[in-house]
Amino acid sequence: MKKMLVAGLSLVLAFSLAACGEKKETSASGGKKIMVATDASYAPMESMDKDKIVGFDIDFLAEVMKEAKLDYEVKNTGWDTMLESVKQGTEYQMGISAISITDERKASYDFSIPYFESTNMILVKEGSTIKTALDLKDKKVAVQGATTADDLMTKIMGNGNSNLKKYESNVLAFLELDKGGVDAAVADIAIVREYAKNNPNKKFVTIEDKTNFGAEFYGLAFPKGSDLKAKLDPAIKTVLENGTYAKVYKKWFGEEPNVDVILKAK
Repeated sequence: MKKMLVAGLSLVLAFSLAACGEKKETSASGGKKIMVATDASYAPMESMDKDKIVGFDIDFLAEVMKEAKLDYEVKNTGWDTMLESVKQGTEYQMGISAISITDERKASYDFSIPYFESTNMILVKEGSTIKTALDLKDKKVAVQGATTADDLMTKIMGNGNSNLKKYESNVLAFLELDKGGVDAAVADIAIVREYAKNNPNKKFVTIEDKTNFGAEFYGLAFPKGSDLKAKLDPAIKTVLENGTYAKVYKKWFGEEPNVDVILKAK
């Protein structure tokens, strides 16, 4: 009888432990550290400072996660790996890396409410005759693949155009422009401005074209059906409204953000 009782208790305990383990694995956050993927090659949004990831996105995320009272860790994965791993939702439960919210991406990801207004910008060398995005139609143009710059330039230049050069990172696209392999590079405005500012000796010129490059908004990316969106949307809204966002924005960009535009964006 004693042996049967011990065996029975052992069996109950085994089932209890198994149930607890299953709950921990299937929970999107539930006490676990949330793993966040990024591509740290988008200064000033995110970049590597020795072995540390720094940037506007990183500081903004820290404020949001503090507001939401969630534990997390950010890892530098690269762009393509980030997108795929977040879509799968196993190793990484969230992505942040100047990710523009688009209808196409909404088919594969859930997004937070917008937290940053952006647009694409053209980078050329001093003396270039390029003035607008339409001037790029018959030129050689460098972009980072699988970005909104890639989508925009594909529409302007035509699908499969061999003059549209696609690279793994914006840095590689900018280096190709510097060595004369292309006539222009296109990327998000903050990244283009930062690169030009940090390389004054290369005499780059930045071109803004609001007619052909419309406004975009960044969001945090989650796997489809993630419960993190419901937890982080209120935290993002609070950070935007209570002045914390403006402090982080001014630290990295030296100017006041237009928070009202971001809050009204869909």
